[in-house]
Amino acid sequence: MKQVIAMHGWSGDSHSWVSWIRHFNHHHWSWQSGERGYGKRQEHMPFWQDDQEPTERQSRVVIAHSLGAHLLPDAVLAHATDVVLLASFSRFVPQGAKGRALKTGLKSMRRCLGSDAEAEMLTNFLRRAAAPSPADGLPRGPIHEGLSHEGRQRLTDDLDLLIASAELPPGLQASSRVLVVEAQQDAIVVPAARQELRDAIQTRLQHPAEHWFMPGSGHALLVPDLLMRIQRWLDQPPRER
Repeated sequence: MKQVIAMHGWSGDSHSWVSWIRHFNHHHWSWQSGERGYGKRQEHMPFWQDDQEPTERQSRVVIAHSLGAHLLPDAVLAHATDVVLLASFSRFVPQGAKGRALKTGLKSMRRCLGSDAEAEMLTNFLRRAAAPSPADGLPRGPIHEGLSHEGRQRLTDDLDLLIASAELPPGLQASSRVLVVEAQQDAIVVPAARQELRDAIQTRLQHPAEHWFMPGSGHALLVPDLLMRIQRWLDQPPRER
C-alpha cells in the first residue's frame, strides 16, 4: 500500500494539496491531509492506515511544507518510510546575530494577530511566500477566507512553535529516506536556516538525503511540475533514486 500524509505550513490549510491529491490518486497513492483549522476547515490530524502487505511493499510518505513537519505528531513521522521536506527547516531562527533581527520581526508579526494590523501583516506574508511569483498564484486559504477565533489562537501558538524550533522533529527516523526541496529565492526561510537543515539531516540519517534546489522559486514552491517529479521519485525503487 502506498500512503501519503501531507501537512501544510503556517497560515495554510489542506486545500493547498488539491492538485497533489488528484495526481497522486491517479498513480494509486492513498492521500490524507493534515489540517490545523486556522479558518473555516475543521482541525484534523490523520494517522497511517492499517496495511496488511509485506513490509517491503509498504510506502508511508510524509510530505510537509515549511513548518508542516513540526506540526505532525511524532508517531506519524516515526512510521514514515520516506519524508519530503518542502522549503522546510530544523531551526527557523538562526543562532547569534543572524537570527536577532528575524526574531524581532516574528514577534512583531505575533503582536499583529488579533489587531487592526492583522490583515495587512498576513497579506504581506503571502506576498513574501509567493515571491518572486505573484501572490495571486497561491491557492485560497484561511488568510483569504478569514480566521476563526480558535484558528487565530492556533495560528498564534504555531507561530510560537516556529520561533522556538531548534531541531528536526524528534519523530524523524534515521532509517527514513528523505528528499529536501529548497527554494533558491525563499524569502521566508533564510539561507542560514536552510544550511542548518542540511547539516541536521546529514547528522540524523543513516543514508544521505537527496537535495533538490529549485532555481527562481520562492517559499511557496510554485513549480508546475514539482508534484509530478516528486511522485516519480517516490515510485522509483530506492536504488534508482
